[in-house]
Amino acid sequence: MIQLTPHMRILVAVEPVDFRAGIDGLAAVCRRRLEADPFTGCLFVFRNRSRTAIKILVYDGQGFWLCCKRLSSGRFPVWPDGAEPTRSLHACELQLLLMAGDPTKARAAPAWRPLSVAA
Repeated sequence: MIQLTPHMRILVAVEPVDFRAGIDGLAAVCRRRLEADPFTGCLFVFRNRSRTAIKILVYDGQGFWLCCKRLSSGRFPVWPDGAEPTRSLHACELQLLLMAGDPTKARAAPAWRPLSVAA
């Protein structure tokens, strides 16, 4: 099971990928198009062209996990965009994205904040 934690690095591929690709194909996309090492433990999030499905690829130290979510109806209304091939997300933003929500409207506390020392 994959648990999303605030300290995880999550990279979302901006452009769609061919969902016929399995673990090896998505790892190659990570290396070639995203210029990232799939063995780092980072979560890589991909979507299909029609925005009806998401795949997540992650290496846990022993092997790869490949998770897929396909909506039974509708599409993912929002997908991160930008000039770079990837976009970084926080864990709470990914949870919203997986629920077909809008991660740009996430109003969560920062993952890290300094604590003040009481005198």
